[in-house]
Amino acid sequence: MLSRRALLSLGASTPLWSVAARAGEPQTLFVVDNRLFLDITINGHAVRALLDSAAEASFVDADFARRIGLAGGDDVVARGSGGDADAAMAAGVRISALGLSLGPLSVAVLDLSDVGRRLVHGPLSVIMGRELFDAARLSIDINRGRIEVVPSSVRQSGEALALRPERGIETFAASIEGHAPVQAAIDLGNGGPVLIGADYAREMGLLTDGRAVSSATGGGIGGAKLRQTLTLRSLNVANRVFHNVPATIDTADSATKLNIGVPVLRRFRIVTDFNAGKLWLRPV
Repeated sequence: MLSRRALLSLGASTPLWSVAARAGEPQTLFVVDNRLFLDITINGHAVRALLDSAAEASFVDADFARRIGLAGGDDVVARGSGGDADAAMAAGVRISALGLSLGPLSVAVLDLSDVGRRLVHGPLSVIMGRELFDAARLSIDINRGRIEVVPSSVRQSGEALALRPERGIETFAASIEGHAPVQAAIDLGNGGPVLIGADYAREMGLLTDGRAVSSATGGGIGGAKLRQTLTLRSLNVANRVFHNVPATIDTADSATKLNIGVPVLRRFRIVTDFNAGKLWLRPV
């Protein structure tokens, strides 16, 4: 799980940014072990970035930043799923992706080498955060490896769901095991099991109802940590019910009740419109 919880503690607010958006041709979405990558340019330098809809800001690896002449500024703390990490904010950054021109942005510069080794088994230069999703309506077909900007005037098919921001990330209604729906993060940076907030897990009795509970190592920015794992009997997403769903307990203070990532979301053709607060999920 990458930087869904990467809340940046800033001494000042992040600068406003502008975007020039247009609908374009579908582009390749590179899918590797349920991680999504997209070719972008940052300050004119081409790079393959990890896509993370739940990262509140984009992240640039410190070594890559030095190679392209990107200097960090104010020191900040990036709070990730594995803990805190030191970072520096770099202002005036411009990113091009999917025919969109984003910027000037402020991005976080930090050492991503550990995250890369653990989660993508190699170098990780950039994590493209929610700025891309804030910029335009996006159509995402994970199984076909396609992503594109679509006009907001085009009628979308599939289950229409409202998006609601919680703790800086977008959430939609989902439910587990027949319980009342709760807000679940849409997290395209999560390539692993469904995450369940520790408080919600206790409320639902998931750790004390006799089901098997084991442990596994997880976490993104901030380092690896041991987490409890279990199996959900059912998960309802967009009126589609999945059974025997792997899940992990998220003990981070910023955890949402549920966090749904690529293993589940790839069962749908996805259209996101963060600005309009809308999400469409169509089974594939």
